[in-house]
Amino acid sequence: MLRLVVALSLVFAATGCHRGKTPELRVLGVHDMPSSHVFVQVTNPARRPMKLTKLEYTFASAKSGETVSEGEMPLYREIPAGAAVVVEVPLEAAANSTLHLRGTLTAELDQIVRSFKLDAEIQPH
Repeated sequence: MLRLVVALSLVFAATGCHRGKTPELRVLGVHDMPSSHVFVQVTNPARRPMKLTKLEYTFASAKSGETVSEGEMPLYREIPAGAAVVVEVPLEAAANSTLHLRGTLTAELDQIVRSFKLDAEIQPH
């Protein structure tokens, strides 16, 4: 397993009228063989459960900005209040150089659908 060096937790920037804390994203690592997956931890800072429903994502070269992998995946995960889950994001390219992960996480909180932007830099170790 190839480990990633990401020291900081990155925070989703909420879209819409949400005034509370937003979910937090932390890149844990990437599994490179036989198919690549980036492991991200999503933490629910709310006082109520949050249901993850969809993730749209793009991996791009940090150097050139060229897209190396992209996709959309349905999620059927509920995160209890104050808890975290790990989501595997497929990466259809080798993580040999620094990549930029961008996307949108869709979640339901209190029966209201919300979208959260994500942005993280992934550096191979």
